[in-house]
Amino acid sequence: MNKNEQDKNSKMTTSLQQTMSYMNEHMNPDVSFDIVYRVIEVGGRQACIYFIDGFCKDELMMKILQYFIDLKPADMPENVHEMAKKATPYVEVDLKDSWDEILYSILSGVFALFIDGYDRCILIDSRTYPARGVEEPDKDKTLRGSKDGFVETIVFNTALIRRRIRSTELRMEMMNAGQSSRTDIVLCYMDNRVDHVFLEKVKKRIGKIQVDALTMNQESLAECLYQRKWYNPFPKFKFTERPDVAAAQVLEGDIVILVDNSPSAMIVPTSIFDIVEEADDYYFPPITGTYLRLSRFIISILTYIMTPTFLLLMQNPDWIPESFRFIMLKEESNIPLIAQFLILELAIDGLKLAAVNTPNMLSTPLSVMAALVLGEFSVNSGWFNAEVMLYMAFVAIANYTQQNYELGYALKFMRIINLILTAIFGLYGYIAAVLIFVLSIVCNKTLSDKSYIYPLLPFNPRQLAKRLLRLRLPEAKK
Repeated sequence: MNKNEQDKNSKMTTSLQQTMSYMNEHMNPDVSFDIVYRVIEVGGRQACIYFIDGFCKDELMMKILQYFIDLKPADMPENVHEMAKKATPYVEVDLKDSWDEILYSILSGVFALFIDGYDRCILIDSRTYPARGVEEPDKDKTLRGSKDGFVETIVFNTALIRRRIRSTELRMEMMNAGQSSRTDIVLCYMDNRVDHVFLEKVKKRIGKIQVDALTMNQESLAECLYQRKWYNPFPKFKFTERPDVAAAQVLEGDIVILVDNSPSAMIVPTSIFDIVEEADDYYFPPITGTYLRLSRFIISILTYIMTPTFLLLMQNPDWIPESFRFIMLKEESNIPLIAQFLILELAIDGLKLAAVNTPNMLSTPLSVMAALVLGEFSVNSGWFNAEVMLYMAFVAIANYTQQNYELGYALKFMRIINLILTAIFGLYGYIAAVLIFVLSIVCNKTLSDKSYIYPLLPFNPRQLAKRLLRLRLPEAKK
């Protein structure tokens, strides 16, 4: 253990001069303009306050400081416990004597008060973080659902879940990770429904994270929690920006992980059926929700098999029935079909990246240019066949039928593998690629080490019907 670690693990003393010397050495308020400290007098004793400018509520701090300054020596408690209990006019008050905990609290935005003669620091949680308004997320939109969404402030996100689950069994357990960032992490779960063995496993993994900072918030945490089978592209976690979806998963016994500065929730454990589900399935009647869910399943499969199947049939035109001869190429191909498909796969990603980085005022001209250049002109110039453009357009649009971004790219990678193997080995390559696709899903594991395709494997007919069909809501247990 080095000197800095020993200093942080040490306890504060009753001497205010030693306390101020230690704090000024570590916080450097003379260098960092946003670290504010001030020496005042509280009840005839010397005192010092420390806080981060911008994290504390100004009007509230003025009232608290005015109260402390006006405190008379006769009303001054003898010890710090009485001071925090009777003479501090605020609700969220805590006492700490560990330098590590004190520094962490101050850097998190808590107001710290040191009084000469007291061996504890009085921490007043009057912080308020800069935050945007709670509004519907751009990605997880619904037709009928609520229009609020998670924001970057973790306390607001927990309140959005609490608003929907008014149960004493709901737990919000705070942890942190990252040696430098000390990022706040909250585990949300129902104590009477969660798998406690899995819960302890998640806690241990978070506690063992040895990184300097969670720079990418949830993605950094996800990579630390699930480090195996990185080559399998299918998502291991479900992310949502909707509080109603997170609350529903908590009520089903799952664990929702909230990370500070991230406007979405991570849901574990997650199977392929959880990822395909969407909120609109439950905001419509059961028959409509079932149709939407099954349509999403079918279209997702079509996005994978459509272009490789077309390539295989063009290699073997004798396999095409007479009634389906219209799918044959009408014009001669100047470029091999496999090259056309791969170029378009890359071009579609290029358009996505361009759309993300294009200012809103230029999005319409970009769309027009993309439609003309990659549409009519590319076909007329002889680079692409019209049939290839049609099928790739269907694949590009169909990817947006499900909201999970990672699942769309997993299907894309598997589709490219299928195209390449089919172009090289024909039918055998097509079959091998389908087997790779199936094994990538079947052999995948959730964070809880359970099957990724449960309840299909192990087979549970009742749960499988619940996953495939939008059934009526279950009655409350008496």
